[in-house]
Amino acid sequence: MEAERLVGVSRRALAQSRGTPDTIAEAWQAQVLAQAIGSRLAVDGPKELRGEARGLSEIGGRSGGPLDHPVARAQVARAAQLSALAEPRTTLTGLGTLLGEVGMALVKVACETDEQALYWQCMEAIDAADESMDRVHGMLRRLDEQERERQQDLERGRERDGPYGEIRGSAGSAAGRS
Repeated sequence: MEAERLVGVSRRALAQSRGTPDTIAEAWQAQVLAQAIGSRLAVDGPKELRGEARGLSEIGGRSGGPLDHPVARAQVARAAQLSALAEPRTTLTGLGTLLGEVGMALVKVACETDEQALYWQCMEAIDAADESMDRVHGMLRRLDEQERERQQDLERGRERDGPYGEIRGSAGSAAGRS
């Protein structure tokens, strides 16, 4: 399944989750998806994203997730369906939104619980989501910088060409006179 579609499926599943166990499971799913997207970008993505993408993958790997939840115990991650990552910018934008939503959902769970273990599990997961979101935003900034540089290069090329197209040097002019 394409990365953008998986992010959309994860966002819908998080929005539809009912109760603490479902919310925690969806937070785990989102972190595993972030890890998978980071791994894919680290290998196949644009060169300028590979370092940040490796970092994203490592963060996702560090967050162990809710080991007592059946989905986590069975290791049934939606991210295993990741087959393609067509547009890095769109995927990263969606992933950043998903991670923000995960953080908010976990804050709600942490505020509503009286269990110390669950509270601290939420805090760790919030930290992981926040750190992942920082990596995602860093990659989006790099893509923006790359796009600005490309635009500047195009504009510099047009300025050299002049208003009526390519300006030929004196060698081209001399060749035409022979």
